[in-house]
Amino acid sequence: MTSLLILNGPNLNLLGTRQPQVYGSTTLADIEADCVAYGTELGVNITCTQSNHEGELVDTIHAAKGTFAGVILNAGAYTHTSIALMDAISSVELPVIELHLSNIHAREEFRHKSYIAPVSIGQICGFGAAGYRLSIDAMLGHLR
Repeated sequence: MTSLLILNGPNLNLLGTRQPQVYGSTTLADIEADCVAYGTELGVNITCTQSNHEGELVDTIHAAKGTFAGVILNAGAYTHTSIALMDAISSVELPVIELHLSNIHAREEFRHKSYIAPVSIGQICGFGAAGYRLSIDAMLGHLR
């Protein structure tokens, strides 16, 4: 059975209460439950995890090699700052989709630069919580 990792970065544990006008009112627990249920419908094992710590995210990406067929990564603010995450993605040679709830290209200019995009197979942003299902579909399409 195909297994995918959904990895969420800093502050995503606050979804539902953090700037709902930007990120929506759906909680991370709701998103994760929906992803797991959607995976079950599709015959795909979905594992979700979240960390506010850059090093833990790097370690999780390293551990994904040989365990998961692909990674869906919402790196949050680390998208715009973390060469370490970029290097981790490059080193594990797994397909990664960069995901964002908001449209980072319609926000502050500093959010327009992504260190994740050059080492990802694609980017999905601006669709809120629905972006997670879109990312699962996109990853499965890529893997086929």
